[in-house]
Amino acid sequence: MNAARITAAELFEQQHERLALRWIAGQQGAALRVVEAVDTVARRPSLAGYLNTIYPNKVQILGTEELAWLDRLDARQRWEIIQRLINYRPLALVISKNQLCPDDLRIAAEESDTPLWGSPLRGHELLNHLQYRLARTLAPRISMHGVFMEIYSIGVLITGESGSGKSELALELVTRGHRLVADDAPEFTQIAPDVLDGTCPELLQDMLELRGLGVLNIRQMFGDTAVKRNKYLRLIVHLSKPSLEARPDGLERLTGDISNRRLLDLDVPMITLPVMAGRNLAVLAEAATRMHILRSKGMDPAAAFMARHSNFLERAQ
Repeated sequence: MNAARITAAELFEQQHERLALRWIAGQQGAALRVVEAVDTVARRPSLAGYLNTIYPNKVQILGTEELAWLDRLDARQRWEIIQRLINYRPLALVISKNQLCPDDLRIAAEESDTPLWGSPLRGHELLNHLQYRLARTLAPRISMHGVFMEIYSIGVLITGESGSGKSELALELVTRGHRLVADDAPEFTQIAPDVLDGTCPELLQDMLELRGLGVLNIRQMFGDTAVKRNKYLRLIVHLSKPSLEARPDGLERLTGDISNRRLLDLDVPMITLPVMAGRNLAVLAEAATRMHILRSKGMDPAAAFMARHSNFLERAQ
């Protein structure tokens, strides 16, 4: 699993146009202030939030009410609160609605190299946007070996040993109207408790590598509709060598070889397809995807067949 991190300089560079951010003080600490994914595991508060001196957020937003509250404190209390705020080493402080920055806060931020920004946006707009962006950037992520496709509008990861035919299957699926997301090393980010978002590394975008042909640019060969930027992972299709050992009860002949694979904190359904000469893997992958869609809607052909068989035996008695 990759350890995600972001600095104040990177966050400012990414969001300064969208949030109309401007530097007020502490620009020297832009590259030194870092938030890592491991910091978010044991922390009680959110990554971004309004001024909180008990459970401090990594990005502290100071709106009208927060600045008015500071103004109501006596000189000693105000100094203690500002020092406590600085000592928590936030990633940044953000003043909303282009309010005038208090001199003592600006001086404290400058002396401690604490990034202090201003924005014309309201506090809740800053909160919603920064919380989403930080959570997305620092979400748990993992890189997998395989080809990530969109098949019938759902995200399908094709895995298997080297030389099992993953890329050839992906190319056949593209020619059949499905879309490529990433080849070789798709990256998956857990953006919600039950959602893994798959994307392609920038270096590999639009590319598919096949033995004998080399690297193909799928976008140039098949057009913009043949590739997709990202997709939620819903199914894994694993290509394997045929096994001579069958389950004692023979149920795999009815139910298929279905299991789950653990990725980060999520169990992803996995269907294993034996690779044998003469088998049309593209048709099998499409059928596996259709079957997964039916099962997700509560329809199980194997269970229905076994129930029909049981009814037949009861009637025959």
